[in-house]
Amino acid sequence: MSAASSHGRESRAVRVIDPASYTPGFSYRGSQLYCEGVSVAAAAKRFGTPAYLYSRASIEQAYRSMDSALGKLPHTICYAIKANSNLGILRVFAALGSGFDIVSGGELYRLRKIGVAGNRIVFSGVGKSREEIREGLRARILLFNVESPAELDLLASEASRLRVRAAASIRVNPDVKAGGHPHISTGHHSHKFGIDWATARNLYLQHRNSRWIDWQGISAHIGSQILTLTPHRQALVRLAGFVRELARAGIALRYLDCGGGLGIRYTSEEPPEKAAWAAELARVVRPLGCHLLIEPGRSLVGPAGILLMRVLYTKENRGKNFVIVDAAMNDFMRPALYDATHPITRALRTSGALARADIVGPVCESGDCFLQDWPLGKVAPEDVLVLWGAGAYGTVQTSNYNSRPRPAEILVEGPRTRTIRRRESRADLVRGE
Repeated sequence: MSAASSHGRESRAVRVIDPASYTPGFSYRGSQLYCEGVSVAAAAKRFGTPAYLYSRASIEQAYRSMDSALGKLPHTICYAIKANSNLGILRVFAALGSGFDIVSGGELYRLRKIGVAGNRIVFSGVGKSREEIREGLRARILLFNVESPAELDLLASEASRLRVRAAASIRVNPDVKAGGHPHISTGHHSHKFGIDWATARNLYLQHRNSRWIDWQGISAHIGSQILTLTPHRQALVRLAGFVRELARAGIALRYLDCGGGLGIRYTSEEPPEKAAWAAELARVVRPLGCHLLIEPGRSLVGPAGILLMRVLYTKENRGKNFVIVDAAMNDFMRPALYDATHPITRALRTSGALARADIVGPVCESGDCFLQDWPLGKVAPEDVLVLWGAGAYGTVQTSNYNSRPRPAEILVEGPRTRTIRRRESRADLVRGE
């Protein structure tokens, strides 16, 4: 089944509720949608479309809510910067005192660029290169989450060459299925991530007296957009058992890293409350005496961002209505990549029947469809539309397909706006060619 046909069924089945009613940082003043103190329609006029608009207050509220929920349990929130790696967003988290989870040397470069200390950084990822490992060692990062025996050998070799001890953890694959889509499920034995426990245990024991490997923790990450507590509980209980087993073998670990994956509401999802999630983590981790590391991404930035787009045309083919917008799949990949449903509403709220239409972009692919059969209502060319829940996995997955410049990114701080990524020009398209 094509992605487009899947969207059609999903869109019709979704219970549509105004996203502004459950998205922090956004509200209506009369008929006008506002992001904090800024009119969304005015922002679209000033900065052009397509454009990403982020609420700083929403990000800060999400972080503080999670931090508060974990209470006195020793913990560090390591924001997973793969969700949104814009320097302006990273500076917000740095100011909050966040740690960071990275999966590439490029992400490490971004953090070093804004002055983040190495001891606030955890390096995950199944394919770290030799140079990336060197960069992490030079930065004296908090932990390498090792994902294969070969990587561990390379880490030890590079640590020896640089004459430093590598603070390390093994990412164990707990064989737990979770995640909102097969492409974002990462903790089953059939996935490429992590190491099975039998192999991991042997590696811990073989290197417990290593001059170059300093065992500091154990890690797992089972997927993304997880909407129940059960998978988290299953994985965490298994990790706790592994910690106790290693302690009996004389290896005392300081950190337990349980990854991220807490889901958010896009349409009608009902993710766990942060307090219930935190209580589940604390119940298992507190008796171990470990410092908890968590790696949330989507749950911190997903609701904070919207994608602004403008209607180009409307048309009808044999009873089928289309709304053609100036944003496209290369600006926001999740619907095409994950069959994801993101609500789209009008920036100007009006009354009347919500007529259904397919909302599509200008890219020459049938998959360039944000929603099918969606109750948008009557719109006209130049109307501003809002795609919700675009703060995570939006700009980080953009491309220049069809030679389309990437959109601008705007951070809203109360009544003020700040461009944190300028819109690409056509000259940018050919730079380096």
